[in-house]
Amino acid sequence: MQPTELPTYHTVGIGAGPANLSLAALLPAAGLGPVALFDRQPGPAWHPALLSPGVRMQTSWMKDLVSLVDPQHPLTFMNYLVTTGRLFALLNAQFDTIPRLEYVRYLTWAARRIEGIHYGTDVERITYTDDGFELFAGGRPIARAQHVSIGVGTRASRPAWMDGLPDTALIADDLGWRIDAMKAAEGALDAPVAVVGGGQTGLECVLKLLHAGFTDVRWLGRRQWFQTIDDSPVANEFYRPAHGQFLQQLSRGTRRRLVVEQGPTGDALTPGALRVLYQSNYDRMLDLDRFPAVLYPGRDVVSVTADGDGDGGELVMRCETPGGREEHRARYVVVAVGREASPVPFDDDLAERVEYDDDGDMLIEPDYSLRWKGMNGHRIFVLNRARYSHGVPDANLTLLPVRAATVINAMAGRQVFNVIDDLCPVRWIA
Repeated sequence: MQPTELPTYHTVGIGAGPANLSLAALLPAAGLGPVALFDRQPGPAWHPALLSPGVRMQTSWMKDLVSLVDPQHPLTFMNYLVTTGRLFALLNAQFDTIPRLEYVRYLTWAARRIEGIHYGTDVERITYTDDGFELFAGGRPIARAQHVSIGVGTRASRPAWMDGLPDTALIADDLGWRIDAMKAAEGALDAPVAVVGGGQTGLECVLKLLHAGFTDVRWLGRRQWFQTIDDSPVANEFYRPAHGQFLQQLSRGTRRRLVVEQGPTGDALTPGALRVLYQSNYDRMLDLDRFPAVLYPGRDVVSVTADGDGDGGELVMRCETPGGREEHRARYVVVAVGREASPVPFDDDLAERVEYDDDGDMLIEPDYSLRWKGMNGHRIFVLNRARYSHGVPDANLTLLPVRAATVINAMAGRQVFNVIDDLCPVRWIA
């Protein structure tokens, strides 16, 4: 394909997860030109390795791809329920929050109604010329665009102590496809299995292991207790446009401090899932006369080694505790210590133009555009990377359409969407 034959778009999105789906769903209202999304996944997917029956969302179903700025849009969650005949069944099930599998079905339904999504395309390089951006995949150019929206999401964190360990140490993302083989190993259901990481993913791994029949599950968390989310009305005041506007008036250092303090409102366990764990654990205790899952808070795993002398081989975990050190042994170790931002495929020249703050984070403007040298009217918008400048909602799904509307207004240079959040009972101060 000659360069002049490349498809040209107003905006291309790297990644077709919820963030860029929201942008692509709302962008046609601005009439700016065609949009295309490129995603390495073979089809619509959202954390497929972490999906399990019984797992619930942490956000209201009203916080979908579009409703917060355009409730009459055809891709609302309500329209999904009505047009697929699911409305009354879901209402009568009386969920406080919907199943995560239902949200994934909604995303799939919406993605099939958005034009210009290219699955199975791994964008390996983004380069910049005076005419805009050029995307490369498979070693060749595939598209040009005036603007780029980065929505590549996150990947599982791998602590350094995992290096060199056998495959009996696995990340949480792999548990779904590994668990049947784990169960099939001789004596595995009664052998100790450790889950490292006290967050929601760790909780869901413990539940998955219990439901699969494992009877010796050890859940290790670094904090002194397994903390549940603060979902109170005042905590939810952080998850609205008014608070994001307040943060933009503060210095970067002050914003970071406040956002770190707000962590328990999002980086913690859902009370419903923790209750399911306790009840499942109690039910199994009635059969076993002991709890099949034991919680070990206050354990910071600092090293893991393989010991081949044990029965079938064991992994030895060494933990720092408030009282000193502690050692635990397990047949398998499932690592769920959090997620980190996936790399952005800028080429070397473009990467060198990007500006960073003193903490090493990309400098992102209030409209979610990246600060970089020589942009010449061509802008890069960065989604899911502005937690410490824009607040805790940037890392989750609560304000997807508000963020997309902010980006679209910036692209258009006018108020395509008017986000109104004036009725706020809190007067913030730093």
